[in-house]
Amino acid sequence: MLAALLPWLLLLAPGAGMAAVAPVAALTSEGAIGPATADYISRGLVHAEREGAQLVILRIDTPGGLDTSMRTIIKAILGSPVPVVTYVAPSGARAASAGTYILYASHIAAMAPGTNLGAATPVRIGDTSEPKEPDDRPGAPTSSSRDNKPDKPSTQAMTRKQVNDAAAYIRGLAQLRGRNMDWAEQAVREAVSLSAQDALRLHVVDYVAADLRDLLQQAHGRKLALPGRTVTLDTAQAPVFDYRPDWRVSLLAAITDPSLALILMTIGIYGLIFEFMNPGIGVPGVLGAICLLVALYGLQLLPVNYAGLGLILLGIGFMVAEAFLPSFGVLGIGGVAAFIFGAVILIDTDLPGFGIPTALIAFIALLSAALIAALAGVALKTRRRAVASGAGLLIGAQAEVVDVASGGGWVRIEGELWRVACTEPLRRGQKVRVLARDGLLLRVTPQDDFQGRLP
Repeated sequence: MLAALLPWLLLLAPGAGMAAVAPVAALTSEGAIGPATADYISRGLVHAEREGAQLVILRIDTPGGLDTSMRTIIKAILGSPVPVVTYVAPSGARAASAGTYILYASHIAAMAPGTNLGAATPVRIGDTSEPKEPDDRPGAPTSSSRDNKPDKPSTQAMTRKQVNDAAAYIRGLAQLRGRNMDWAEQAVREAVSLSAQDALRLHVVDYVAADLRDLLQQAHGRKLALPGRTVTLDTAQAPVFDYRPDWRVSLLAAITDPSLALILMTIGIYGLIFEFMNPGIGVPGVLGAICLLVALYGLQLLPVNYAGLGLILLGIGFMVAEAFLPSFGVLGIGGVAAFIFGAVILIDTDLPGFGIPTALIAFIALLSAALIAALAGVALKTRRRAVASGAGLLIGAQAEVVDVASGGGWVRIEGELWRVACTEPLRRGQKVRVLARDGLLLRVTPQDDFQGRLP
């Protein structure tokens, strides 16, 4: 009887038949976009799908980042079965350069008041010169005449290719999401920026929301087209769970920091050198190998100039060679110069957050030079030190006769027995001095007759 009434009791229960509201996943990205950011966002989207989230909100505040990392994030967003909202927050944040592309790729774009986006012109690698402003003075060359000058044609062609590719890429994202294509291309070609309210007015973003809950209220009931289906957001009362960066993201962010990668590489090379100089210690070799491998892993995720990497290795090699070769400082000075030049050009981009501070380069170079100078000083002192062991110490050494024979006998020197020859008769217990050595035979004289007898 109870079993027959159970379905009716469930239907009459408060809230029965109402499906639970799916949660919303929140990701946070601050700072320059790099390999660690791409890994975090990609895994965050997978985690949101696994947890059954109906929406992912990506809060960003970035000055830009690497093109490869940006494209990895965009691919993850475009292929995500969970819709993504890119939310530029909090107030005062920005989505410059790579952040603008990510915002255009998202299903919903939103900004907090007091934020901005834009300046999406790709940074020209290897050329930090700024574009010249037009000169309106009488007689000044026109824009067309300047463009016709054969000034760095290869650089200009490469720049045009990069800008055209970036413009086509962001126009494609704008067409996909139904956003302002003209302004998107202008952001790439002219590096323009927009405030939050202007972005809303020009249909660059969908919402301006003061906080996360305000954004969820505005997005409630919106229909979004996903591959193979259309979803309607139910976010007014949806619970929000934060997916924070874990230790893996923190570790990847640390080892892909160019400054730390340079330090680890330097430690690794010196560790291996010290292990080769003193085989069997173990600690320098193990530590050096680990640091070098971690540094190389981090560098291969970054836009590395291999000429700079080669100069760093050459510079360290020269500085080490200075300690063992009589070059009178030529190798050491050349090594320091090669290391500095290599470190300056090691990272092949001018993007913010991926440069190596000049102070760090100078510190490592000076520390390396001081270390090599100290090694050279120790080697020089060792060279000048008197011989402390070997056959050279036998000449003039005092010995005690332990056995006698015709024309000589046996003596004890520093715990060793040696056969000796002497022009005078010897007796046991007598003190003698070594005059010369012939192979395994020592020529000795009594202690009293030693002065003036050395050859």
